[in-house]
Amino acid sequence: MSAKQAHDNPALEEGSSAGLSGERRDPQPDFVIGGADSDSSLDCFSALIIGLSYLLFIVTSPLTVWMCIKIVQEYERAVIFRLGRLRSGGAVGPGWFFVLPCIDAYSKVDLRSVSFDVPPQEILTKDSVTVAVDAVVYYRVSNPTVSVANVEDYARNTRLLAATTLRNALGTRTLSEILCEREEISTHMQETLDEATDPWGVKVERVEIKDVRLPMQLQRAMAAEAEASREAKAKVIAAEGEMRASRSLKEAADVINESPAALQLRYLQTLNTISAEKNSTIIFPLPVDILGSVMKNK
Repeated sequence: MSAKQAHDNPALEEGSSAGLSGERRDPQPDFVIGGADSDSSLDCFSALIIGLSYLLFIVTSPLTVWMCIKIVQEYERAVIFRLGRLRSGGAVGPGWFFVLPCIDAYSKVDLRSVSFDVPPQEILTKDSVTVAVDAVVYYRVSNPTVSVANVEDYARNTRLLAATTLRNALGTRTLSEILCEREEISTHMQETLDEATDPWGVKVERVEIKDVRLPMQLQRAMAAEAEASREAKAKVIAAEGEMRASRSLKEAADVINESPAALQLRYLQTLNTISAEKNSTIIFPLPVDILGSVMKNK
């Protein structure tokens, strides 16, 4: 790298020096508050304070070296502020990094996925039914620099925004849509939350609706409606069965009517079945045609 390129881009110069000291920095977006400022834009007084801080570190290095070297885990990043200004180059980590005594301050940010329960929300649906709905949200920090510099408390703001989004998303739907279209509602909430939390450096990974609690009176009414629907279906099925059975009996009677001996064989088969069950009483059916012939003789 030439001296001119290093002078035009101080972030590259600081990044190269950070690589020599073992620090790794995440890229810093343009819309971070104070992100356009760099250490080279400090005034003379600030430069003097930084020089004195370096001098203090050198003089007391055997004692302050353990106070100036910090370590962050693999899943953490450190956002460093020098004299109240955000250091260029983005977040530092994982591993060790160096801070100057008295003038540097840093904040640790956890990059692991975090889940939280949205408190139950009393929601008035589109068809004027009051329901209590709760959900669970999974999110992670996608940009630690933005999450520290652009928002005061990204975790609390994400929780409040999730509760508000849950109320807004379900308030425009009917009760049947809430009960039957949970996947679609969860996807819509995830996209809405992800778009709203993007300026905060937060990535919403998943939203799930846990439970929909209905009023007791509505539960009883829905149970009565479901019971009546089941009874109506049972009666229809029974009527269809009777109709099919009557048609089968008619077809069987037509077949027996074609051969009178078939009726006698049916009688003998019935007696065989009754005798197998060891019954003490046997009832012989009286053919209807015999009564008809008797009535004709009279």
